[in-house]
Amino acid sequence: MLQPKRTNYRKAHKGRIHGNAKGGYSLNFGTYGLKALEPDRVTARQIEAARRAITRAMRRAGRVWIRVFPDVPVSAKPAEVRMGSGKGSPEFWVCRVAPGRIMFEVDGVPAATARDALTLGAAKLPIRTKFVERTGAV
Repeated sequence: MLQPKRTNYRKAHKGRIHGNAKGGYSLNFGTYGLKALEPDRVTARQIEAARRAITRAMRRAGRVWIRVFPDVPVSAKPAEVRMGSGKGSPEFWVCRVAPGRIMFEVDGVPAATARDALTLGAAKLPIRTKFVERTGAV
């Protein structure tokens, strides 16, 4: 699963996801993509599950790009622990996804195959998404 090799700080604040994506809202690598329509935190496990579904549906033909990276640690306290005594230890990694963000791109497969693959991948994600296609000259 994806996670940073090293970080400046071990624990992060929760934060809020305001507004639309400031970058990463257009297709850069592939011909087809999966665009987020809602703000949410997507875990490394969800990204990996979507990637597996997409590559399996494409029968390992073509190429898949993952445009999001889980770089925010989420801490949790153990079960049945009393209040206080500080913040819990990091449990998993998430990526803050804003509306408009391209999450996955694919290329080298027909449009129908790409649509089916990205639809299967979208089912693994906790947010609504949209299938997008490159328009005009490359």
